[in-house]
Amino acid sequence: MILNTYVERLPGGRRGEETVPIYQTAHYQVKASAVDMVKAAIAEFVEYVATNEPGSRMYTAWQQKDDPTRFVHLFEFADEAAHQAHGRSDAVRQFEAVYGPELVGGPVVFTDYVLIATNRGQ
Repeated sequence: MILNTYVERLPGGRRGEETVPIYQTAHYQVKASAVDMVKAAIAEFVEYVATNEPGSRMYTAWQQKDDPTRFVHLFEFADEAAHQAHGRSDAVRQFEAVYGPELVGGPVVFTDYVLIATNRGQ
């Protein structure tokens, strides 16, 4: 389980609670015959996330260069509430309905991470 809050020192010595972002990846592979369909579904889904999920700070999908049947999605959610809202959306179920039947090599593998460093503004 990931602890999603921590206590920090605020200016003036006050103590406060700040929400910790959630960083996650999803790796999967689809049938070669489904690559174009899945790529179109990804584009539509990521547009939905950008427009409708303000707590999804980053949602990026990559296709493996030397094996175009493999994909990785990178997520950054503002907090657990944003993560849960994303997971409950109808858009997630619609996207799953497209790629799910096309999976090969096993289910989607989700992995949680802790941020160590970034060159992106926080």
